[in-house]
Amino acid sequence: MKLAKQPAHTPRQNSSGRPLAELLRDSPCPACGDHIAIPFYDGGAQPLATLAWPSSEAEALAMDRLPLDFVRCVGCGHVYNEAFEADRVPYSSKPNLMFNRGALWQRHISQVCDRILESLPEEPVVVEIGCGDGHLLRALAERRPGGRYLGYDLNGQITCAGGAVEAHPTRFEPGVHVAEHRPDMVISRHLLEHLTNPLGFLQQLDFAVSWERLDTRLFIEVPCIDRVFSTERTADFFYEHNSNFTTESFRRLLERASASVEVIERSYDDEVIYGVARLGRSDHRYQLAAESLEFREQARRNEEAVCQQVDELAGSGRPVAVWGGTGKAAAFINRHGLDRVRFPVVVDSDEDKVGTHVPGTGQRIASAGDLLERTVDVILIATQWRARDIVMEIERRGISFEQVMLVHKGELLDYFDGEHPYRAEVGQSPAEEPQ
Repeated sequence: MKLAKQPAHTPRQNSSGRPLAELLRDSPCPACGDHIAIPFYDGGAQPLATLAWPSSEAEALAMDRLPLDFVRCVGCGHVYNEAFEADRVPYSSKPNLMFNRGALWQRHISQVCDRILESLPEEPVVVEIGCGDGHLLRALAERRPGGRYLGYDLNGQITCAGGAVEAHPTRFEPGVHVAEHRPDMVISRHLLEHLTNPLGFLQQLDFAVSWERLDTRLFIEVPCIDRVFSTERTADFFYEHNSNFTTESFRRLLERASASVEVIERSYDDEVIYGVARLGRSDHRYQLAAESLEFREQARRNEEAVCQQVDELAGSGRPVAVWGGTGKAAAFINRHGLDRVRFPVVVDSDEDKVGTHVPGTGQRIASAGDLLERTVDVILIATQWRARDIVMEIERRGISFEQVMLVHKGELLDYFDGEHPYRAEVGQSPAEEPQ
């Protein structure tokens, strides 16, 4: 039977005419964390657009030109400037003012207030991050006067309205200020688009709420670029707006940084998008954090205890050979103070390592077979995960010893008599171990 000739594979074409290898960017998305991005818009080098405020023609002409290299995440559609550097933008010294007193914008602000108030108790604690002059907080305080309203903004232009708003001209730190204020709601409007890592910031906020066991809502509002694709508009892309959200990328951001998303709506002729989400995703993160901190503290206690036992072993005068000289064994040797003066004998099963030296401590690594000609009382296994194989090798080679030891949970134990998980059961062969 004669097989039909298969047509040659033709790579998928793209409008740029360039191969994918030249287009593919390994660039973490600020909204969803996906690492695959494609070039989106090259705006060349442009000056700051909203935060420069040049006071003269000469100053305006002399402004630094900054790169606009916008890429788009293929996972969520987010558009961001891969060349953005936050320290090029003077947020703390220049106000980020958006002038819009139009009737439609005021209607939008009124809708925002309504949406926020729906999620608040009668006497709420509300924190706004990047509050500008505090106009939204003042509006909320006027409509629900029994609450506490705190505004954070680096520029410090907050109007307190006779004490209705508490001004904090500093950076909001989730790990500090969530516990300090215990907010019912955290608001952030037209801030996330300026951040290098908005997803990371919101996840820190979410975790801080989980840690404090709070029931906190999040209100987020950002510009929306959905209309850019139908209008082919490029004025939206300037240096200060590192992130440019689509409806999909905004949704993905909130889903990855909250327990649940309750509302997502576009407003102001679809030029902005806002959402309400519940923070404090689950106990899972809290449990992992608590487990990590407990491991850290227990590891410190265990290492102190083992170092003391190692000192006692060194002071006993018993000849010791350490089995294992690189990798995990070298980490063990360095961590527990097995220096070359007190523990000069180090052997290894791998003949390729013989003649090299232990990283950090310097013992020359000998062949395991050398122990046939050397008297040792104690063989100290430095790689617990290989203990069964090592003991079998010791017995196969006929190496003499008084005691084989290893470390388990902060104790230097006898391999044969101590309680640990590395000893083979009677009649059981050792499991295949990774190399």
